[in-house]
Formats: sequence, structure tokens, C-alpha cells
Amino acid sequence: MSNEILKLQNGSDVRGVALEGVEGEHVNLTEDICKKIGCAFVSWLAKKKDVDATALKIGVGRDSRISGPALADALIFGLESAGATVVDCGMATTPAMFMSIVFEETDFDASAMITASHLPFNRNGIKFFDENGGLEHEDITEILNLATLLNPAQVPSNVMTFDLLSVYADYLKNKIKDSINEGDTPLKGLHIVVDSGNGASGFFVDKILKPLGADTTGSQFLEPDGMFPNHIPNPENKQAMEAIRSAVLNNKADLGLIFDTDVDRMSAVLSDGSEINRDSIIAMIAAILAPDYPGSTIITDSVTSDRLTYFLEQVLGLKHLCYMRGYKNVINKQKELNASGTVAPLAMETSGHGALKDNYFLDDGAFLAVKLVVALAKAAKEGKKLDSLIEKLPPLVEEGEYRFKISGEDFKEYGKSVLEEFKKRAEAKGYKMPHSYEGVRLSFTGDDVQGWILLRLSLHDPVMPMNIEGGRKGDLAKLIEIAKELTDGFDRLDRSCLK
Repeated sequence: MSNEILKLQNGSDVRGVALEGVEGEHVNLTEDICKKIGCAFVSWLAKKKDVDATALKIGVGRDSRISGPALADALIFGLESAGATVVDCGMATTPAMFMSIVFEETDFDASAMITASHLPFNRNGIKFFDENGGLEHEDITEILNLATLLNPAQVPSNVMTFDLLSVYADYLKNKIKDSINEGDTPLKGLHIVVDSGNGASGFFVDKILKPLGADTTGSQFLEPDGMFPNHIPNPENKQAMEAIRSAVLNNKADLGLIFDTDVDRMSAVLSDGSEINRDSIIAMIAAILAPDYPGSTIITDSVTSDRLTYFLEQVLGLKHLCYMRGYKNVINKQKELNASGTVAPLAMETSGHGALKDNYFLDDGAFLAVKLVVALAKAAKEGKKLDSLIEKLPPLVEEGEYRFKISGEDFKEYGKSVLEEFKKRAEAKGYKMPHSYEGVRLSFTGDDVQGWILLRLSLHDPVMPMNIEGGRKGDLAKLIEIAKELTDGFDRLDRSCLK
């Protein structure tokens, strides 16, 4: 049991299989384990805050997954067994659960969200928050180690319930009203469609857009359904993006919004069907923030393109810090820079995780959507379209991602040796190597070939992902040949995907 609990750690989250139904995947996130984790979290939090456990008030929410209610009940059992007061917030979002610590109406000491983000229906997990935001990797390790030692006993339940989602929606709705300052229905005349993918984001239509006057005809899959019958709620999923794109075009909408299951990520589609995700969603949010934060620093993960760097630095006059993959990495770097006096209003991953300095450094897809909706309304008032904000972002021409599997043991050491040799070979060729916080990045700006290559080592898996982007038609093929030459001869590296 002890080892099984420790295996549930996934970075700074807890994740596992909660339901049978997928071949080869057996349940390892059980109700009994959730009870132990709940009990351990209270013990950890009481020690951290140096208070008695009975002084703690903790909120619990969940997304639309069908395993959510049972796991939430089990977690609540564990929290109460350790002495904490628990408030069941029912259907919620991950950002709302953090805001429950901030809101005066709730004023929780900490919170927990039952979610596995965009993963399939059989998966689930837990995200924890305290007043400093999401817990760190080492915090989760400590809690899970503690959970292996505990056997929570039932105590009389006094769990309360609270409609957190309505309070959170009012908070976002007021942000829009205050920013546009055009009365109670500032979105009147705008047509905005939402695709919730049957996750937890349907409230954005009923509690925010409609009350503010927007036409939401064509919004789809708003009903929570943890089997995700239409498509996975994931802005990185091609089927999901095509679904919201079709909804925008078929309904002649001004904007389409799509969220992941627990609403901490989002992407968008413009009126002409252009997908605003990855580099373009970062560019869009940065363009919205730029007038209020001139010369500031935008932090992204390592796989953003040279096109984005050009747009941020040469068009917007900002600085671009191309950091590491992992949303906690970019957010923690953002906190570090702001604490040291460097203004960094946005930290955003290409996955759609985006944290704003003026929103508690919280990666909140709904808050980012609020920023887009406000920008849309202001642009419409000036007779412009939202795409005018990123019209100078060079278009994507050709790109590819290739994942080289590493065979054998000690994959991390082998991967590091590959990176060292890759770098030596690139230096010998005289290739330009901009500073990279992760892996080795090559940049090509000559007449013969333009674009970039990034080779890095996966944090957890025996894989070396390689991202390549060509600046012009035909450049991708040329860069692939360069990549083949630089990675030739590594006997444990499977490059069969690099065609």
C-alpha cells in the first residue's frame, strides 16, 4: 500500500486511475487512499501553519468526472477524521478552489480539487492549495509519505455545503463590467460561443456571458458529463479545437472559447476560424497586457517559437524569457522575478496554462477568457476585430514534434549524455545556440534555412522530445536532415519517428 500511494504523485498533483474500464489500467486511486491523503493533508497543513487541526477550515470541490463524488466524500472523510472543518463546494473549478481561500465569503485556510484535468474518464486526482497557491512537488511528496502511515477513523460528520461557483462567477462577471464600464449588459451585440467539452466550465455561459448580454447561441457540450461523450475537454486536442472552430463558423460568432475539464486552461477561436492557442494565445494575452506593463517580461515554456520572441520583443516592446516546461516552473519563475523587482505580468505555457500577476499568480482559464472578452468588447467599440492585436505575429508555416524513446536503464543519464554530444556537434557546425533553460536549442536565420530545433529530456519518461519549426515552406525538411545528422549513432535512441 505504501509504495502504491507514493506512485500517485504526478509533479505537484496527485493522479491515478479511479475507475476500471480501460484495458491495462487498474484502479490505484481508491476511496481508502483518498481518506488517508485527506488525513495527511490536515496534519501537514496544521504543522506548516503551526495551529491545531481543529482550527482549520478546508474547502473541497470536484469537476465533472463520474468518480468525483465518491472520491470527494472519501477525501472529506479523511479531512474530518484529522479534526478539520470541511466545506463541500460540489461542482467547482480548480481556480475557484484557490479563490475560496481569498474570498471573504469563504475564507478557507486551504482547499482541494478533485480533478485529473484533461485525462480520460477513468482517471482522477487531487490538487491542493494553501494561501501561497498550489502546493509544490516536495509538499505532495511529504503528504503522500505521511499518508502511508495513517489509518483515519470515522468521526461524526459536520460537513457544510457552499455554492462556490456562483460566487466565483460573480467575481469574474464584475471584472468584465468594471473593465468595460458600459452598464449591466456591456456584451450586448457580441456573439460568443463556448465549448465546455462536458467539463466544469458551463457556468461561463449561464452565469457570466448571458447575464452580461452576450448572444451565446451555438455554445455546446455545456452539461457536465464525466464520460466526456463528445470530445476530451482539452484545448490541445485537435478534435476539441475543430469542434469549437466549427461552432464559431457555423454560428458566425465573434469569438469562441474552449476550456479544459477543471477550467485552469483555455484557448480561443476568432471569427474567421483562426485558432488562438499555443504561441498565438500567449501573444494575444501579452498584447492585451502590454499597454499596462510596458517593457515587462513575459515568461513561457521552452517550446515557444522564435516567431513569438519576435512579436513580444520587436512588436510589443516586451522581454521574452523562454523558460522550462511545466506550468509550476513558469509560475514560480514569475513569482521569483516579481519579488526581485522585475515586472512579469504573464507566465504562460503553450498548453494554455496562464498566470497573471494581477490575479494572484493563478493559472485560471476563465480569468484569461475574461481578458479576451473585455478586449473583444473594446475592439468592437473601436470598429476593430480581436485579431488586430496579433496581426503582426508571423504565421506558423511548418512544424513537427518528434519523441525519441530511450531504451534501457538510467534513461536520464543517457539522455544527458545525448544532449552533451548534440551540443558539441552543433557547436562544431557553427550553429547558433540561444540560451536555453531546458535542453539544447538551435536557431537558424540564414538564406539557406530558417527556423529552430529544440531537443530536451522528458522530466519523468524515457523520452527525448524534439520540436522543429521551419520558417518557410521546405525549411522543415532541411531542419529534419540537420537533426538526423546531429542525433546519428546513439544506439539507445529510437529515431524512427523522424521521417
